Amino acid sequence: MTYHPKSEFISVMMERGYLADCTDYQALDEALLKGAQPAYIGYDATAKSLHVGHLLNIMMLRWLQKSGNKPITLMGGGTTKVGDPSFRADERPLLSPEQIDENIEGMKQVFAKYLTYGDGPADAVMLNNAEWLDNLNYLEFLRDIGRHFSINRMLSFESVKSRLDREQSLSFLEFNYMILQAYDFMELHRRYGCVLQMGGSDQWGNIVNGIDLTRRVIEGEVYGLTSPLLTTSDGKKMGKSQGGAIWLNGDMLSPYEFWQFWRNTTDADVGRFLKLYTELPVAECDRLGALEGAEINEAKIRLANEVTTLLHGADAAKAAEATAREVFEKGGVGDDLPTLTLSAADLGDGISIVQLLVKSGLAGSGKEAKRLITENGARMNDAPLTDAGLMIDAAALAAPIKLSAGKKRHALVQLG
Repeated sequence: MTYHPKSEFISVMMERGYLADCTDYQALDEALLKGAQPAYIGYDATAKSLHVGHLLNIMMLRWLQKSGNKPITLMGGGTTKVGDPSFRADERPLLSPEQIDENIEGMKQVFAKYLTYGDGPADAVMLNNAEWLDNLNYLEFLRDIGRHFSINRMLSFESVKSRLDREQSLSFLEFNYMILQAYDFMELHRRYGCVLQMGGSDQWGNIVNGIDLTRRVIEGEVYGLTSPLLTTSDGKKMGKSQGGAIWLNGDMLSPYEFWQFWRNTTDADVGRFLKLYTELPVAECDRLGALEGAEINEAKIRLANEVTTLLHGADAAKAAEATAREVFEKGGVGDDLPTLTLSAADLGDGISIVQLLVKSGLAGSGKEAKRLITENGARMNDAPLTDAGLMIDAAALAAPIKLSAGKKRHALVQLG
């Protein structure tokens, strides 16, 4: 694509690799030159925390604000009651209104780290689509909104087609999701002058529906912009690790474990991730990403420090780096490692090493723990574990012990 943008926001999106597609580059670019423009991303409240998979779009909102525009974080208090079927093999479990509200409270903590909320022209606002979706009259909605949607066209969207092609059931409840998301965009334009919806490229069909509906019903001119769906260079979905989702809330994943996730980035991804997840100048990202051998490890530490500082603060990043250097370079026991504290009652007459590996989060199951030990992947105080039947008693825990799974995952076990 040879389009040369004039607005700061589109320039940053293109230069740093955030942009997969846009419904009208030129018209959006010109709209963004007219002062603080509201733009939104929607977040369904399916968990108590956002995870690393959301971080790309949160960074897009941050750059939107830094370029003088107004971010809207739309919480899906209404749409979460339906569940987005896009590219899912099965229906999402339905959550109670209380669970949804609790999840929204947990998710709010993260946005405040990246965005400035307030009443100014470029200050972010947080909205909840339950505000307009909860009180819809079904018959009026069908007549006024439903008539603008063609079933034939809805069936042609890849997110729906892929589910039907695999002969997996798609409930009528889920089928309504794209209509509700389209309605959100129209309402945000009508109520708040929102001109842009952003999301991952899997949201393209839903975004286009919202643009069409806004034009047809209120003759509003709005735009859509999508980011690439990220996979790591080895083909894995971004944000997943052996232990599960990389949560952004510190009470669900420690700052050290978050830092370690970024420190473990593969060499080929360092430059790209620096551009997407930090605010370092592009030239510096390219320079760091091109390093080789032992030097690339320092670039990974820079990446981990920059990303952790944005989310958890500079002190947490420094503490994580200090712990990592203590553990990896000196073979010591770092103060900031994930820690399992056992009571005398937990310990009883002793606890097996297999149970400890599972309880400390280093293995997902007893079977996985035994396999780690059999394949020489588990260590205790840096010495290889060879006996899956080993029992740990109070005497063994007179001092904290360090457990390791592979070279990069560690935990402390201590008596409380």
